Amino acid sequence: MPTEPGPATTDHPADRPATADPPAAAGPPAAAARLPLRRRLLPVIALLLLAPWAAECSWGGFAIDDFLPVLIFLGPMYGGAAILIRETARHLGAGWPTIVLLAAAFGILQAGLVDQSLFNPDYLDDTQYADTRAAAEATLVPGLEFSLRQAYDFVGNHIVLTICAPIVLIESFLGADRRLRPWLGRPGLVVIGVVYLLGSLLIFSDSSGRKDFLASPLQLAFATVMVLALVTTALLPRWRRPRLRRVHRAPRPLWVGLAVAVIPLGANLAPGWVGVAVALTLAAGTGGLVAYWSARNGWEQRHVLAAGSAGLVMAAAFAYLVPPYSPASPAAALAGDIAVTVVTVTLVAGAWWRLRASPAVHVTAS
Repeated sequence: MPTEPGPATTDHPADRPATADPPAAAGPPAAAARLPLRRRLLPVIALLLLAPWAAECSWGGFAIDDFLPVLIFLGPMYGGAAILIRETARHLGAGWPTIVLLAAAFGILQAGLVDQSLFNPDYLDDTQYADTRAAAEATLVPGLEFSLRQAYDFVGNHIVLTICAPIVLIESFLGADRRLRPWLGRPGLVVIGVVYLLGSLLIFSDSSGRKDFLASPLQLAFATVMVLALVTTALLPRWRRPRLRRVHRAPRPLWVGLAVAVIPLGANLAPGWVGVAVALTLAAGTGGLVAYWSARNGWEQRHVLAAGSAGLVMAAAFAYLVPPYSPASPAAALAGDIAVTVVTVTLVAGAWWRLRASPAVHVTAS
């Protein structure tokens, strides 16, 4: 994922020599502190609702009549996690590497410890995706008995759809003076933390959440170690140090978005271990390319939006080709897919319009 925009400057980054950009300040500016409470909480509420919708509905997982229950029951867990991850990074003055690593940690936490779908071979048997079991079992990791292909899908979707795309969209709608600032103080973070824990406990204890499955001690220990390792890596001070900006110009945002949009296609190029290897290589290579581009002059929030929303756009485009989890009437399924298209286009187009209407702000390399 890309790195984050830094403080506004009066000169264009291309007119300055390559140098280290100052990191974004962590404390809220005086103007933001004077905003009414409802305006300060608006992006929090928006992220709380957008995260579960993007995670479960944006790719066609639910028909339109299930959208509201998804927001109600999954909002505290998915939305709470997205807010906590975003606020952690912004309070630390860290950039997108921290957000992506924390998103990966959440993906493993969710799939490995909360609903435990990563280790439950029967998890999808009561859905319209029961026929994917054979493909999943073709990439079982010996000893730990989980599918590496499913791990790539589950964790990757949480990184892209649950966390990164909603944060990118909401931040792009905000002005440059609020985009990288924390939205919540300690009391607000405590409230969101409790909301997240309660939402996760609901899924863990509900029969339709964990589906009465409990992973083995070895599997739980493995997932816990992976989560702790990712969180520790995400909190390293290196992600808060600015890097020297390269003299070359960043490509147009369109090329950045197209590069990221190729990642979902790689998961289906080949079956079995070869397919997983291709998908991981493609994802890692694209991520490295975007990180390289983000250190160039002229990298702006428009590039961040292109990279962050490409996965959501691809998910919405393919929603017409996949069935929802539970059987639904053709009319309800089609209505859900059309609603996904309308919401996605509205959000992405609105974010682009908001950025075009606001002053250009360069982005620090982080």
